[in-house]
Amino acid sequence: MGTCAQPCRWKDLCSHHLFPNISTLALSNNRLTGGIPSSMRRLSKLELLFLHNNLLTGEIPTWLFDFKGLTDLYVGGNRLIWNNSVTVEITPNHSLRRIYLKSCGLVEEIPKWISNQTGLHFLDLSKKNLRGELPEWFVEMRFDGLILSDNEFIGSLSPCLFSKFSPVVLALSRNNFSWELPKNIGSPTFLMVLSLKENNFSEPIPQSLVQCLVLQLLDLSRNRFSGHFPDFNANIGPAYIDFSFNDFSGEVPTTFPVRKRFLALGKNKLSGGFPFNLTNLSNLERLELQDNNLTGELPNFLSRISTLQVLNLRNNSFQGSIPQSIFNLCSLRILDVLNNNLTGEIPQEFDSLVGMIETPNLPSSIIETNYLDYSVQEQVRLDYRDLVVNWKKSKQGISTHKLNIYTLLDLSNNQLSGQIPTSLGALKALKLLNISSNKLYGKIPISFGDLEDIEFLDLSHNKLSGSIPPTLTKLQQLTILDVSNNELVGPILDGGQMGTMVLDPNYFANNSGLCGIQIRVPCPK
Repeated sequence: MGTCAQPCRWKDLCSHHLFPNISTLALSNNRLTGGIPSSMRRLSKLELLFLHNNLLTGEIPTWLFDFKGLTDLYVGGNRLIWNNSVTVEITPNHSLRRIYLKSCGLVEEIPKWISNQTGLHFLDLSKKNLRGELPEWFVEMRFDGLILSDNEFIGSLSPCLFSKFSPVVLALSRNNFSWELPKNIGSPTFLMVLSLKENNFSEPIPQSLVQCLVLQLLDLSRNRFSGHFPDFNANIGPAYIDFSFNDFSGEVPTTFPVRKRFLALGKNKLSGGFPFNLTNLSNLERLELQDNNLTGELPNFLSRISTLQVLNLRNNSFQGSIPQSIFNLCSLRILDVLNNNLTGEIPQEFDSLVGMIETPNLPSSIIETNYLDYSVQEQVRLDYRDLVVNWKKSKQGISTHKLNIYTLLDLSNNQLSGQIPTSLGALKALKLLNISSNKLYGKIPISFGDLEDIEFLDLSHNKLSGSIPPTLTKLQQLTILDVSNNELVGPILDGGQMGTMVLDPNYFANNSGLCGIQIRVPCPK
């Protein structure tokens, strides 16, 4: 059934005389409220029940387990409560194949009755208060999909988990698992999604992981892995790899699958320069190398990664000028080189970056998951990491699922000099432009009045002179304009959008020639 356009009288759907032989009830992803009605007990032939992702409240009734033919029970993602006091008394009258109980209030341990569901293929018990180690009977199950993220499990993963069953999806993120990964973790033949982020795993990554022929998403971020990276086969392996926020050292690895679309190695201890072999990743869309110890110049061969949409190199020690070849990256929408040692002038050719001129309207294939099997997408909503940027004076995460609507350029805190090129005004899709803390001089370009989508414009801590151009009053989306610590003169504009913004006096401070009511300095008549 489709989404309800009006308040749903969904209890009527369970009337026996309306649907005497109903076997499938699919009402997920609506705005259903109230409890699960007792009238549903009349649906004696019910096999598939999909009530997940609504606004349902109350207890999960135990009579749901009395249906003799029920195989798929999806009631998670609501505000339902599991009565933990009756858990031990539950004995399902059927053999369940799929159970989805996300956010249903289970506490302490996984219910023992689940161990009797020998035909169970998919289990989601995420976002609960489950604790302790995984029960021993888990190794006897035959899960295709197992999702236990956002709990408080501890201990290590048993090698038996990967020798006795072959999951397609395994998500154990945001728990307290520790120690090293089992050496046979890559043994499951059909493993497509492995997400272990935000735990306490350590030691090197087992080489068996690179032997997974169908693995498509591998997220080991925010652990304590160290040493060198495993060597991936160029022809097989995941399209999405996130090894960020670990303790890897050495040079940036170069042996990755050529079909890769997402590669995140930020916040490690990597050193050396930008490796040429990354140009072999002909499908790469998002590359994150931020917060490492990378040095050398930005190479001209960057242009060979023609599919690149997001390039994050912030907080490294790159030096030299911005290479001309970068302007051949027609799809580039986000470029962040904050806090490096880049020198020279800002090139005029920025107006060649089509991805920063035209407002994007197509989602990235990173999140379209067209490289994932459809059944996998149905089992688990993939949990991609946010892109962290300096957004309006603070670090904020932009959801990957919304990343396609953002276009950002951050060149701040470098050693760039010269005048601001007027060509930056052509980047009409930019929502953020930050060129602060450089050695720029001259006037603010009149063309900045053409940045029609700009929300945040930071020109502070330079040596800019002249007045604030009146064209900035046309910027209807602008919420923060920071021109502090320059050599600007004349009145601070108060017409158009400039008259509706919340104008912090600090955004105009240390410009001895500025005047206006915003800084309580009267302008000469």
